[in-house]
Amino acid sequence: MIIVDSHCDTPSQIIRLRDLSKDNHHSHVDFPKLKAGGVDAAFFALYTTKNLTPDQATRYALEMIAGINDSIEANSDKVALARETEDIIRNKENGLTSILIGMENGAPIQKSLSLLRQFNRLGVRYVTLSHNGDNAICDAAAEGNTWHGLSPFGKEVVAEMNRLGMIVDIAHASDETFYDCIKYSKAPIVSTHSCCRALASHRRNLTDDMLRALAQNGGVCQINFYPTFLSDDFAKAVALTGLEDKADDVEVEFIKEPWNPEKIKAWHEALDALEALERPSYKVVVDHIDHAVQVAGIDHVGIGSDFDGISVTPKGLENVSKIGIVFEEMRARGYSEEDICKVAGGNFMRIMDITKMLAR
Repeated sequence: MIIVDSHCDTPSQIIRLRDLSKDNHHSHVDFPKLKAGGVDAAFFALYTTKNLTPDQATRYALEMIAGINDSIEANSDKVALARETEDIIRNKENGLTSILIGMENGAPIQKSLSLLRQFNRLGVRYVTLSHNGDNAICDAAAEGNTWHGLSPFGKEVVAEMNRLGMIVDIAHASDETFYDCIKYSKAPIVSTHSCCRALASHRRNLTDDMLRALAQNGGVCQINFYPTFLSDDFAKAVALTGLEDKADDVEVEFIKEPWNPEKIKAWHEALDALEALERPSYKVVVDHIDHAVQVAGIDHVGIGSDFDGISVTPKGLENVSKIGIVFEEMRARGYSEEDICKVAGGNFMRIMDITKMLAR
């Protein structure tokens, strides 16, 4: 079994906050935790907020790539960069964890296919077309008022990504953008970190019709671990507490002064308060896997934790070292080893291979 986590937001924390060679307190992902969890490959996402200017987004994405490369070079006995499935397999044979690069929000490419090609050269394997705001490429699930799907430039981006062998990710896209990508992409598309809207109504989740369309397209839905996407009851309960907003605020202050012990303490206390809530357990993650399998089929489901991008985790899945509990629960529910291997990483690796094969 090869375990592939298709979405971790760790790069934004490398630069100022975290030495990935260490088992960091209050972190979801670092190299020791990846090893302890048996994770063979993790996609590190270059997340840029909609509040950055285009030039700021491009610079920050490049800075995160530099941070990833620095961390890999400093820990070459533990990890190695990967671009293709062959790299993942070879690294596993050599006892190394593979780090791959994705881009969350296409803003850093600005309105330039040349920049898209350059990020591809730097190792970016997928692009999450938007984040929580409409951009020059497409409408986002959080807004969705600009283009009614892909923009004219966005259609060019999808075509060029197909030509380059880059994976089109619709995790933050509006429903209209999703269906446009189904229509215009010549390669299977993915959602690197979403859940099932039939079980939790968040707009970031996929409806059953979308899951069926994704399966017909040959794509994969990678199930997210964020409790707000897993459970409407939790989403309502945590909204009433205001704890997530507080955690976001103190994290911003902490990032400004990561050396300040008072800022560190405030951030840790905010995270501890969220963890103390009655959270949905890892079994709810498997509920979403079950539902996606029932609707889309076993060949179209995987895992994309969103670790380091979420302020609270499911009970029993506090960080990536505990990811094996998901597969243990799948075994308890009667999944075969072959099917577990598909969900653990095989399905996403198939998408990587198909996208590369279809590239012109």
